[in-house]
Amino acid sequence: MSQTVDRALSILPLLAEGPADLGQVADRLGVHKSTALRLLRTLHEHGLVHRQQDQRYRLGARLFALAQEAVENLDVREIAHPHLVALNEQIGHTVHLAVYEESEVLYIDKVESRYPVRMYSRIGKPVAITVAAVAKLLLADLPEAERRALAEKLDFPMYTSRSIPNAGAFLKELATVREQGWATDLGGHEESINCIGAPIRGADGRVVAAMSVSAPNVVVTADELLTLLPLVRRTADAISREYSGQAPRQEERP
Repeated sequence: MSQTVDRALSILPLLAEGPADLGQVADRLGVHKSTALRLLRTLHEHGLVHRQQDQRYRLGARLFALAQEAVENLDVREIAHPHLVALNEQIGHTVHLAVYEESEVLYIDKVESRYPVRMYSRIGKPVAITVAAVAKLLLADLPEAERRALAEKLDFPMYTSRSIPNAGAFLKELATVREQGWATDLGGHEESINCIGAPIRGADGRVVAAMSVSAPNVVVTADELLTLLPLVRRTADAISREYSGQAPRQEERP
């Protein structure tokens, strides 16, 4: 039975390349045409493949509907939370998860620091969009025209002397973040707070959320916080793989 299921599932990536006839399917699977036909008929009955008038087979509409339903039901917070907790237990600093919704960047999860000095931030609260690391990561992934239009509409409050002052500087910062794949806020919102962040991507490579680690200067310096960047990026990558339905890397498996 497992071999039958394996063969049936092997048909789907073949048809993702384009329509194929019975002979092509049989050749790819290394089976007789009668076996390939039985598999195709079963998949057709479930709407996963469709038989065209030219007798070739293509992926069925049901498959796309299932994929869309699965994406819509994914909860990035639920997937990310255990990873955020594990990271927090390892490093002790505040960990945030944020998403971009309706022109705002919102915190949707937070794991508190174990140190007495903590950040004032709340789940559901918008972040300082022009300076926060998570905001830079989420906005950097937008199409260029959308980034420019958004930058022109934003105000640029000078929270500190390190805040981003204008749209030009903001777009330059987003371009850097987009290229390097990570972001920082080193005293841009509060002089005493530093933050590093990494993106969480879906199966299509687009950024669906962003996570960050924040800490006050009295606990760890900016340079010391930056040494945690590889760990933060590995955590974000692990969340991305789980969110995308990819198998974990060998070192991540229990």
